[in-house]
Amino acid sequence: MQPVSKGPIGVFDSGYGGLSILRELRKALPQYDYVFLGDNARAPYGSRSFDVVYQFTRQTVERLFEMGCPLVVLACNTASAKALRTIQQNDLPVWDPSRRVLGIIRPTVEQVGALTSTRHIGIFGTKGTISSGSYPIEIAKFFPDVAVTGHACPMWVPLVENGEYDSDGADYFVKKEIDAILAEDPLIDMVILGCTHYPLLEAKIRRFMPERVRIVPQGTIVAQSLAEYLDRHDDMRMRLTTNGSCTYLTTENPDMFRQAASAFLDEDIEARHTDL
Repeated sequence: MQPVSKGPIGVFDSGYGGLSILRELRKALPQYDYVFLGDNARAPYGSRSFDVVYQFTRQTVERLFEMGCPLVVLACNTASAKALRTIQQNDLPVWDPSRRVLGIIRPTVEQVGALTSTRHIGIFGTKGTISSGSYPIEIAKFFPDVAVTGHACPMWVPLVENGEYDSDGADYFVKKEIDAILAEDPLIDMVILGCTHYPLLEAKIRRFMPERVRIVPQGTIVAQSLAEYLDRHDDMRMRLTTNGSCTYLTTENPDMFRQAASAFLDEDIEARHTDL
């Protein structure tokens, strides 16, 4: 029997927001090696069709598999909503049934029941994530009694990626979306930040959100879920290399990536360009 090849955990996002997920993964599971791939040249994915998001995501997952990753985390709500299921059902059996691709919507959804008292929750996300209906569909499987209001926030990602997330000018756009979702359902007592960029706006969201409403970013939830997954799957855990390293790849300019990444990470990094 040939020995099973080992490799790093692959983490993918269309832009920079997935770095907020990676940061929490590395805090919770610092022993593993990681490869982060940002498809920054083709970002954002949020307004693209299902077919395009699937094709782009498929290419990045293939690239990470080529680099030896046994496990890939789609640290992108749009990719998780529009591409994950097709890749799991159609592509993995052909590529390599022993590898895994995981998303970030289901781990988040599994926590919903314990976090709401009114059973009315809100989802902030990109247009693509909200229009996909992925959150209401998944929540209905676990908690059919929970009413879900999805709300797209088209200006929030540009605010983050242009470094304006902490500016006074961002106040209007943050308050506008909060007022809108609470007007649609005043009983909401919890909102999920369903885009990996949004944790950088969390301080402003908390400023304008009523105190009774719980704000739930995804990073720590996803990290805890992955830790539990690896505890349950020794076969996968044994296939992961454990040197505590992290490699950063981008389809854009590496210097641009490094500068933008500093908003999401607690360290200065080096990045390399990759083609897909």
